[in-house]
Amino acid sequence: MKRQNRVLINGRVIDPLSGVDEIREIYIRDGRIAAGHSSGEEIIDLAGKWVVPGLIDMHVHLREPGEEYKETIASGCRAAAAGGFTAVACMPNTHPVNDNAITTRFIVSRAAGCAARVWPIGAISTGLAGEKLAEMGEMKREGAVAVSDDGRPVVNSQLMRRAMEYAASHTLPVISHSEDLALSRGGCMNEGALSTRMGLQGIPAAAEAVMVEREILLAELTGARVHIAHVSTCQSVALLRLAKEQGLAVTGESAPHYFTLTEDAVRGYNTNAKMSPPLRSEADREAIIAALADGVLDVIATDHAPHSILEKENEFASAANGITGLETSLPLTLRLVRSGALSVKRMVELMSCNPAQILGVPGGSLAVGEVADITVIDPDVRWTFRAAESFSKGKNSPFDGVEMEGRAVMTFLEGERVSSGDIE
Repeated sequence: MKRQNRVLINGRVIDPLSGVDEIREIYIRDGRIAAGHSSGEEIIDLAGKWVVPGLIDMHVHLREPGEEYKETIASGCRAAAAGGFTAVACMPNTHPVNDNAITTRFIVSRAAGCAARVWPIGAISTGLAGEKLAEMGEMKREGAVAVSDDGRPVVNSQLMRRAMEYAASHTLPVISHSEDLALSRGGCMNEGALSTRMGLQGIPAAAEAVMVEREILLAELTGARVHIAHVSTCQSVALLRLAKEQGLAVTGESAPHYFTLTEDAVRGYNTNAKMSPPLRSEADREAIIAALADGVLDVIATDHAPHSILEKENEFASAANGITGLETSLPLTLRLVRSGALSVKRMVELMSCNPAQILGVPGGSLAVGEVADITVIDPDVRWTFRAAESFSKGKNSPFDGVEMEGRAVMTFLEGERVSSGDIE
């Protein structure tokens, strides 16, 4: 298939890896960033817009295979493209679990031709049972870029040690869902005065921090690359800061809901604000923002977790954990930019450059020769997020009806437009 050559003009190009932040032209030829003009170019005027390397979300749940009524790979990719993401990495807690080469191959094949790249994350343990290591080497050969038992912690410390050693031998990062089940079991929101007043069993911040500390110690022991998923507490931030000061190969992420909302969002028993780990205190929220700004946290990921009303319209304690996030992540992060908490450069690092580097996948740069995965952002457009109009099958968002400022208005995958707003 012949690709359309294009030139993007008058946009503010922000490419941290190339040290670029200026108005300049971007040339696209045969799906890659080119050095100059070529014949038959489509000219796209992006005056007033930002042009950044395609956003990469390294933590999503696409639900396929097995729960296609919640999301499919195709619908999740459409939501990703609408949100400005050119690539997503999908967690293995599908049915069947992505713990073998056949399932990894299925995910890769289903993603072919979709609106975003899909990078599978393989399971650490067979069936996510935490008892036997999955075949990481075979999954990597079929396209897996990391391993995780996300949704469940690896409780057995010896198994996690062996997992780190095995993953390191295949140059795969280990993504940890850090949760001490003995501390969190039965809980459904942050432990504190509010949980007491609401009559709900709480989950203490220590349930996360205890396991984060274990993962750091095991990373030091094994030399493996370890990534801490969905960091929600100031204690975890402090532990990651110390690990980085010691030079350990430990990285971390948080999600927009943890730097936007607090436990107050669950008042009224709002199940669309129920997630794992739970929304925490204002002090935790502020610590997450500071850690994103100063480099203790490396990535903003969505933990996009679509559910149907069957799982969400229940009593709070029994409702499923998780919210959608692909179409709200960028505008919520832009709030931090407008407030001065993050620079634009830092936002691009957190949402594009760093995920690409941690996973070892293409993207994260607009240098000549790189793949033309590009996100165009209008930082000023005002709009209201309507969950019912989302491209995701999941409508479970606490941001339904919230006015946003800024969004992705064009998304290019290998130079081809896969999502666009009315900006021409």
